[in-house]
Amino acid sequence: MPIAITNKLLSCLTIISMTSLSLADTEISEERIREDGLSLTVYSSADPAGFNPQRFIAQQRAGTNPNVAWSVPGFGLVRETRTVTLEKGMGDLRFTDVAAFIDPTTVGFRDLDGRGTKVLEQNFEFDLVSADKLLEKYLDRKVSVAFGEKMHVGTLLSSSQGSVVLSREGGGIEILPMEGAVISTRENLPQGLITKPTLVWKVLSPTGGDHRVETTYETAGLTWRSDYNLILNEDSSRADLTAWVSLMNLSGMAYENASLKLVAGDVQRIQQMRPKSMAFARGGGAGMMEDSGFEEESFFEYHLYTLPRRTDVKSNGTQQLTLFPRVNGFPIKKELIYSPSRFYGWGANPNTNEGFSNSGSDDVKVFVTFLNDREVGLGMPLPAGKVRTYMENPNDGALEFIGEDLIDHTPRNERIRLTLGNSFDVVGQRIRTDFKSDKSKKSMSESFTIEVRNQKKVAQEVIVREVMGRWKEWKIVDMNLKGTKRDSQTMEWILDIPAEESRTITYTVRYNW
Repeated sequence: MPIAITNKLLSCLTIISMTSLSLADTEISEERIREDGLSLTVYSSADPAGFNPQRFIAQQRAGTNPNVAWSVPGFGLVRETRTVTLEKGMGDLRFTDVAAFIDPTTVGFRDLDGRGTKVLEQNFEFDLVSADKLLEKYLDRKVSVAFGEKMHVGTLLSSSQGSVVLSREGGGIEILPMEGAVISTRENLPQGLITKPTLVWKVLSPTGGDHRVETTYETAGLTWRSDYNLILNEDSSRADLTAWVSLMNLSGMAYENASLKLVAGDVQRIQQMRPKSMAFARGGGAGMMEDSGFEEESFFEYHLYTLPRRTDVKSNGTQQLTLFPRVNGFPIKKELIYSPSRFYGWGANPNTNEGFSNSGSDDVKVFVTFLNDREVGLGMPLPAGKVRTYMENPNDGALEFIGEDLIDHTPRNERIRLTLGNSFDVVGQRIRTDFKSDKSKKSMSESFTIEVRNQKKVAQEVIVREVMGRWKEWKIVDMNLKGTKRDSQTMEWILDIPAEESRTITYTVRYNW
């Protein structure tokens, strides 16, 4: 069959590449493997702060980094059951439609019919067809190069740097650009090139005929991350939460009608060396139809999320899936925290330098906290991800973005605290009013005035935290408002500030050594 090599073929096929990763296989029940089918478990090591799937997708589609899948922070464990026909005795079994980024060292093979089939050798063939490889195979062969209706015929001498060199039949040499050219030949596909990655096993089977076999392997190019949307009510006392999984597949294969699982947790893997060129290169669900989401279960020291239906995982793209159904109206608490001092750590000796200052920012930070428990409708272990927070505008009903933060893997019954930004109308000021030191008595004291002003039209509760940074032996000897020693270095006061008023804290701390 004649073969035509066009520029379009060249651009499409330059994105194919290989990599290898590893992790142990997991068990599967006999009930789940009675019928032919495919199961995909995806592991992720993506950093929610810096991981952007669209950058990987853009590199893959542009072909600018042929090894982009090697850098994907995650991998997939593929398990597939197929019915194959085996010859009795020794024979070869070709297993096509596997991921292009498969790690051949992780391949497992099992004859589910229990007929004693054994794999003696395994080869992974991945010399895939591409325009460059085809042209290499046709060196010193007759080809035709067409530009529209104009045809050039000759023996191919070279194809590099965007040009082809032909030895014309009538004599002479032609150097032709590849851009806009259609290069064709009447010969068949050269031996040794294949169109799909293929596992080839040399098997020994005591019986011939149809066998149901299960294969497992790992592949690079797969990962996922979670995204959360938190919507606060008008007085910031309750919220709604939606959760989505963003799944990315650059493994070089589509997984149709697959059983999908996600593993959340810090799974240790041995890091393999990568070439220096392989540098590391998410989405709302408001318009999607809500479904029942994933079913969660504890799995070793991690958590496993299983989609209770089959799905198609498309190749070279991302898709969003509901992690769990929307949770409405659970209680939250808004916190305003003013921390005007910083802790640098205590040295070997007390800091008696009068010029020492541990003053920090005068910004009053805004936090939202809630408990991840079942009584409020939550209680599912939450995978690490980015939480985007919105509030409904009472004037027009529109949702407005008010901040975002990251959460780590969070078990049930643990409190989540999100930093949203800095308050505009609540401000603070800290002034040192006195410092005294008596080295003969091994004592020094320091006094401060802290003022917090609330310019809002409603009262605000503000938590003030002060760090005693000069020495570990300290005591508050005077203060105008009662506070609490939060830990070995921090004092805390809770201020209730009426609308458009202020509150002032004065205190003196004494250090002894």
